[in-house]
Amino acid sequence: MIAHILEKPSMTFAGVRYNTDKMDLNRGELMLKANFGALQGLNHPRPQDLINYLLMISSQNTRVKKNTQFHAVISASGRNYDKHELTKTAEMWLKEMGYGNQPYLVVFHKDTNNNHVHMVSSRIDKNGIQINRDFERDRALKSIDKVLGYTFALQYRFSTIAQFYMILENSGLLGRDYRDKDKLQRKIDKYVPDRERIEALKTLFNSEKYKGDFIRVMKETYNVDLIFHSSEGKKPYGYTVIDHRTKQVFKGSEILSLKLLLESCANHTPPLIAPDFREDSHPYDGEPGYYSEYTSVEGLIGPIIIADDVDDQQVLGMKRRRMKKARVNTR
Repeated sequence: MIAHILEKPSMTFAGVRYNTDKMDLNRGELMLKANFGALQGLNHPRPQDLINYLLMISSQNTRVKKNTQFHAVISASGRNYDKHELTKTAEMWLKEMGYGNQPYLVVFHKDTNNNHVHMVSSRIDKNGIQINRDFERDRALKSIDKVLGYTFALQYRFSTIAQFYMILENSGLLGRDYRDKDKLQRKIDKYVPDRERIEALKTLFNSEKYKGDFIRVMKETYNVDLIFHSSEGKKPYGYTVIDHRTKQVFKGSEILSLKLLLESCANHTPPLIAPDFREDSHPYDGEPGYYSEYTSVEGLIGPIIIADDVDDQQVLGMKRRRMKKARVNTR
């Protein structure tokens, strides 16, 4: 997923009309209308009413005339993210970019091969102050990494790409297509097992495993999550330990064998079982895995660019580049 700010100036908020035209043609769907005052109560406001409201807000600053419109796109590769996930991401991203309290629209476009949403707002707030534009492109990328959870997950130490995505999934974060695979691999290459922490966890597991509801105690008392891996309908064949206290991920076998752990937890059901997830596999290798329920192999591959959209080119005059197909890493 990537965020892209459309730079073509507009004094008339052409982005509103462009997106409402998409909706009229059943090529777009209004997902969110925020902070539009009395217009919030209307299910189907007229495009010109939305434009007039944005013009009224923008008129509070008489010095900015040509570039009052903020128009951006958040795009996924293929159907990797659905319209609700894209809308939630857009809402959080706009807040990070300083537009959380601004009037804005989020419109899902469904007429291209890549799911994406358009966002239209005013660069001027109700007090006549221009929203910060410094290093806007750089902040757009950093903000998308933050709202998808990549910034959070990269604080952890892990030894596989699969573990990186497990941190995100376990924390309820949306990210599953991190674009900078080279950066991720460099971090993995630097991984060195923390033997001292492994021994400490081994001691902790052995001291707590027979005291009842071991898994819940580990999570609530020690901030350690256990994720069990299992084919559907079968017993777990492995597990992973996410140690939030020290921000590290371990293979369960490094700490305590699954057999010994399950013997002590025989009367307790693991709270999280990842279906048919091979912890030491690559999540893009095409085998059934932790993310197979969400997306195809190609859907996870970055980097992502906005889909070729003839209407976008006509309205906004943008030059598009065709994305080169990335290789699938089968390692």
